[in-house]
Amino acid sequence: MVKITLIIMETLDYSLREILQECYPHIEKLNPAQKAVLESGYLEKDENFIVAIPTASGKTLLGMMAALKTLLNGGKVVYAVPLLSIQNEKIKEFKAFEKHGIKVGRHPNSSDLSVMVFEAFDAITRFSWNTLREVDLLIVDEFHMIGEYSRGPTIECAITRSNIINQGMRVIALSATLKNMDEICGWLDAQVVEHDYRPVPLHQEVLNTEMFNTKNKNDVIVKILEKSIEDNAQALTFVSTRLFTESLAKYISGKIKRKVPVNKKKGFRKVSEKILDVPRRKGTRPTSICLKLAESVENGVAFHHAGLFAEQKEIIEDEFRSGNILMITATPSLMYGVNLPSRSVVIRDYTRWTSQGPQNIPVFDYEQMSGRAGRPQYDDVGYSYLIAKTLDETYNLQEFYVNGEVESTNSKLIENKDAVYRQIIAQVASTLAKNPVEIQEFFNKTFYGYQMQNSPYMSAFAAESLEFEINNAINFLMQNGILQATPEGLKATALGLLIAKSNYTVETAVKLKEYATQMEELDIYQLLYRLCRTPDMSLISFKGRKSKDPVREKLAGKGIFAVDMRNQEATTASLIEWIDERNEYEIENAFHVYSASTRRSAYDASLLIRFFKDMCEVMGIYAHSRDLEMLSARLYYGVKDELIPLVLGVKRLGRKRARSLVNTFGEDLRPFTEKELRKVDGIGPKLAAAIVRYARGE
Repeated sequence: MVKITLIIMETLDYSLREILQECYPHIEKLNPAQKAVLESGYLEKDENFIVAIPTASGKTLLGMMAALKTLLNGGKVVYAVPLLSIQNEKIKEFKAFEKHGIKVGRHPNSSDLSVMVFEAFDAITRFSWNTLREVDLLIVDEFHMIGEYSRGPTIECAITRSNIINQGMRVIALSATLKNMDEICGWLDAQVVEHDYRPVPLHQEVLNTEMFNTKNKNDVIVKILEKSIEDNAQALTFVSTRLFTESLAKYISGKIKRKVPVNKKKGFRKVSEKILDVPRRKGTRPTSICLKLAESVENGVAFHHAGLFAEQKEIIEDEFRSGNILMITATPSLMYGVNLPSRSVVIRDYTRWTSQGPQNIPVFDYEQMSGRAGRPQYDDVGYSYLIAKTLDETYNLQEFYVNGEVESTNSKLIENKDAVYRQIIAQVASTLAKNPVEIQEFFNKTFYGYQMQNSPYMSAFAAESLEFEINNAINFLMQNGILQATPEGLKATALGLLIAKSNYTVETAVKLKEYATQMEELDIYQLLYRLCRTPDMSLISFKGRKSKDPVREKLAGKGIFAVDMRNQEATTASLIEWIDERNEYEIENAFHVYSASTRRSAYDASLLIRFFKDMCEVMGIYAHSRDLEMLSARLYYGVKDELIPLVLGVKRLGRKRARSLVNTFGEDLRPFTEKELRKVDGIGPKLAAAIVRYARGE
């Protein structure tokens, strides 16, 4: 068996060594960064640690060394990640440990090693204290996201609350190197090990169109891909929008069509067929986006964005790792997603559209995207190319991005008003705080509080500033019936407890509460529109600048009159069509939207309807409970009212086969045999038997 390295053989427990060698057989020796971490006493000490080393330098292996040591001693471990895509990837990786009796899952109640998204771990710290107290080690992956606006406050406050409730829990943070590491380790009371070693050296460069005698950045990317093909390598290109991923993939695909090696063509066609098979298996014709993607993939170029079917994104990721795709054009969100290294990374767009207009991306984001270059086990060097147009622009980008320093990581807790509301509700609902003073004590222990108190500019008025923010937030929550003052102190109302136990924003809850109090009769279409205007709905986007009149007409026909046609309106119209049993192909053609995300939005809406139903009931509104249950089911299954009993009664039947059954035999299926039922396309022996049992009421 491959020996991981002498230092491990000498210092690690035999059982731990055996598991590592079996689960990571490709690792022949530790790299300098990993050695530096182990030599710091990382496995021997009980202290918190921040491991800050570059992308692809083996942070996960280091995390698993500490995890396995804890697990072999009978402890429990939580591995916290920011995104669902990373959670899925890590669970798949860690499943190898189950051969050694270690149960891997998504929750500590049912697992020894739990991989949890930040929000799920935060929920444990709020209400599952017995579970939290059983956790011996918390590993936080992508810890640098503590400075990100939406997810940063969640993990920041979850760690803070954990330190109060389970003081014996060790924290290991796996991070990119950050500028203000001293400040972060001071808050976390952690030892820091930083190292700049990359297993694959990274060459960063700014190219410009003038070097290639062209005015088009895309032609520069074509040249980079042609060189990659010659070197039998792959490339990943970042652009700013979904439309740009598609147009760039189409452009490059057309340009390299004749230069793709013949021996690769067959493999590309197979990937293309897989792409087209996804919508067919879902009972819909391929949308124009599916066809566009499949056409580009035939020449080895794929685009990747949120408007694709989830299964299509997975196919692209898996086939890219297998070497069956030459280039992926992607939005910047992929830099935090699944692990997709390539020899070359191209950053075509260094601006991003914000509410203040186009803004340059931070140096930190540039470093994250660049860090994708260079595949351990495959490449001996990685190349990152930022594309400019002129020589002057090249010089400026070189100074700002390649030679520049990453920005300081600062807490976004107070900037994110909803995070402040939610953490106050959590503290009160969990009985950790009963008054503003105790709430302020909690906030003082957060990273935000640490930064404020230790800043030479802010410390003088930190307490007053925080007190002002907390009092304003408490007043808002009391005015909206979420908190109430009692002789014993602040308490959460029934509505407040419902919000605290959910992962929905306070803004969503307040908007739905207002609608519930004004609602005389239940109008499901108006309700869907209200849902789509909350921050918790995943929206279906317009594809481009085609006429939005079809959306306007659909909404007007249901009594919804909107001035602007935005993604909220597109989503509402799409969901109305979805519960009328339209498929993705039909929805895309009707409204010119990225309809592949319809099922995701419908699922979110289904859960939000259940939340709204629960909210109505804690407010004493019971008249619409059954209708809301029905609407939730219709959204989940994408069917009309009359099919609900059938799709609920027969597992895995689905909307398409259920409709075919009713159209063929009617709603009463009792007179029909299994043999007759199997005449319907897609219904085999097992499903036919299940339908007969359902029809007979068994």
